[in-house]
Amino acid sequence: MSETPSVDELEALWTEELRHQAFELAEHKHDVRFFWDVVKHLKASHDIASEDASSGNLTGSIAETIRVVRELTSGELGEDEPLLRAKFIDYLRTRADSAAA
Repeated sequence: MSETPSVDELEALWTEELRHQAFELAEHKHDVRFFWDVVKHLKASHDIASEDASSGNLTGSIAETIRVVRELTSGELGEDEPLLRAKFIDYLRTRADSAAA
């Protein structure tokens, strides 16, 4: 992204497109923190962790983190959608700002 998109431009996009753009940017920047932040706020991740009190046997690699987050965010987001939309929009705005600088 060469120019920071406006909030209105981003709000007009489907959640899936926001997710795609945010994931693409975060993957390009190797931003594991973004992916883990998304996971922390997903109801599905809380359900998984409550089964054995852990997040599973993740090695922590960026590829594995991205795979898990994509699996957790694929399909219907339900009650998580408003929060995730806000996270994706915020990430695209703030990271586009830092990339343009």
